[in-house]
Amino acid sequence: MFLEDFEVGQVFRHPGGEAVTADAIKQFAGQFDPQPFHLDEAAAQQSFFRSLAASGWHTAGLTMRMLVDTLHIHGGLIGAGFEEFRWPRPTRPGDVLRLEVEVLGIKFSQSKPLQGFLYHRVTTYNQHDEAVLVMTGNLLAPRRPQ
Repeated sequence: MFLEDFEVGQVFRHPGGEAVTADAIKQFAGQFDPQPFHLDEAAAQQSFFRSLAASGWHTAGLTMRMLVDTLHIHGGLIGAGFEEFRWPRPTRPGDVLRLEVEVLGIKFSQSKPLQGFLYHRVTTYNQHDEAVLVMTGNLLAPRRPQ
């Protein structure tokens, strides 16, 4: 898709099916975010989370995978920054994630006429339709060749 193919208000959905397991949570955490509440159930029970919770960065990685599968921007997804990036609640073992992307704005570049920005909000939900990640930002997108 090219920038001209998007319209403000469009919503794209990834149907989900990204199941999160305790083993996957621990594996990711062991490599990238080795904190006790991501690695050990007993330690997690004594933490802010009260049970094993995925790293927010693990949730972000799963979100990115679904985003790539959902938005098919010509040339790939190139992030140009975020204004909002938050985790309203933790991702837990057994959660099944899905994603929605809403187009909030489109801006054609004045200095680089072959590209522009897709301003969007991504919300990742668990199986209870509770948001586990919300991010708002811009993707660089090419314009349709003339």
